[in-house]
Amino acid sequence: MTRPTLAVSGALATALLLTACGSDGASAGDDGRLSVVTGFYPLEYAAERVVGDVPGVTVETLTSPGTDAHDLELSPRQVGAVQDADLVIFSAGMQAAVDAAVAEQAPDRSLDVTSVVALAETGDDHEDHGDHDHEDHDGHDHEGHDHEGHDHDGHDHGPLDPHFWLDPERYAAAGAAIAEELAAIDPVNAEDYLANAEAFSQDLDELDAEFREGLASCEHDTMVTTHEAFGYLADRYGLHQVGITGITPEAEASPARMAEITREVEALAVPAIYAQSTLGGDLAEVIGRETGTQVLVLDPIEGLTDASAGNDYFQVMRANLEALRQGQVCS
Repeated sequence: MTRPTLAVSGALATALLLTACGSDGASAGDDGRLSVVTGFYPLEYAAERVVGDVPGVTVETLTSPGTDAHDLELSPRQVGAVQDADLVIFSAGMQAAVDAAVAEQAPDRSLDVTSVVALAETGDDHEDHGDHDHEDHDGHDHEGHDHEGHDHDGHDHGPLDPHFWLDPERYAAAGAAIAEELAAIDPVNAEDYLANAEAFSQDLDELDAEFREGLASCEHDTMVTTHEAFGYLADRYGLHQVGITGITPEAEASPARMAEITREVEALAVPAIYAQSTLGGDLAEVIGRETGTQVLVLDPIEGLTDASAGNDYFQVMRANLEALRQGQVCS
């Protein structure tokens, strides 16, 4: 993938020259410390990677482990943290409470990653799924396909998919933007932030290469998921996502939708159905029992819990890759 450009802009370069000689560290806080507040885990992890070992910088998230990021409600202490932060990193449309707190408390001290990461629309209306022709989706070799540029221009598919971090290239773009913001706030440590973001991008390049190689040749490309959280991953690596429910995790599947998915799984001889780690496997297991199909787990990595298949983003993504290789029967 092409890494985001991490070059410092002209204005930022000027700021570096003006401030580098008179400061000994993080310049934002009155106490010489810099506070970064993030909306949920993928933003926290990217910020931590960008900050690295820079002294005097704290990174915290508003979403505690085990809490549904979408339904987060902020305590007064958390609203105060947003108010006091030197930088708030959030994803507009993902967490309504965070959007509101940023608008009220930190409109000029925030980074909305959706302003730098291109979000895709998602098909959150299942009425037409039964009309899709899937003959071209299974039993072919993905190698050599160009999976980038799936922006669906000109199509009205519904709401935007917030799960951009499941695409390593988009996630790297968010990391680059975080580095630029921190470099502008704390120019003394700008080179460290930019170098850390570059290292993060290189790690994501390696992950992307592992996914491309691991999913290059699979017997099946239809992936049936509990809900449609994996659109970016599917588009990037030549898979076709079919969600039992749409992009909204709390949505319930109607009996008609369950019957439709069951017929599709049987017709395509889909070898696996993916339960989402954070939602439980009830819907997937119902269809799995009905069709005799194995149920595997995919993690959208909105947060980490004791049940997560790893201790950080990269470990969980690699666990997702292994599940996909098994479920899609990849060689």
